[in-house]
Amino acid sequence: MGDHLKNINKDQIVAVAAGLFRQKGYASSSMRDIASVLHIEAASLYHHIKNKDEILEIICFSMAKRFLDSIAEVNDIYFNAEEKLRKAILFHVEIITEDIDKSAVFLREWRSLPDAFLKDFLQLRNRYESEFTSIIENGIEEDLFETTDKKFAVLSILSSVNWINEWYDAAGKMKPDEIAQRISDFVLGGLRKKLVTDINYKP
Repeated sequence: MGDHLKNINKDQIVAVAAGLFRQKGYASSSMRDIASVLHIEAASLYHHIKNKDEILEIICFSMAKRFLDSIAEVNDIYFNAEEKLRKAILFHVEIITEDIDKSAVFLREWRSLPDAFLKDFLQLRNRYESEFTSIIENGIEEDLFETTDKKFAVLSILSSVNWINEWYDAAGKMKPDEIAQRISDFVLGGLRKKLVTDINYKP
């Protein structure tokens, strides 16, 4: 048992826990369940992890950081709003599909974070939404997008990309970049400024 324990690290524990949390739900998964998958005694986990809450915190905050870093990169580089939105959606899809287990935990189980961490996590979520809102505002100012309800637009975009977690199959036909392109095309079809034709115009 001692030799096996030396081969277990925190990253492995978090990865296994993410899979269990996705399958069984956070509330229904125990430290004993995690230890069982790793073939170690439950007590051995505490050499690496304080408790189940710590695992949830690691997953939620590490994922939030990845999303924020990606959108910051998009907004730090000069594109027009359409290019920014396409790139932001692509990054989001890549993060979601790179680790479906952790993405599922991030999207479904954040409400189980301890109160001491929940407020900070919600602030990170709001920051991420605000970065998307800035892209929509830029598009309106650049006269690329129709004037629209920005909050509704952002929530609709994020709902579309987050839903990927429910159906994505790495062995399936659609790869992340194709999924991102299709979502972007659909979203931009609704946001782009429409050309107005004067039906009374006679050349």
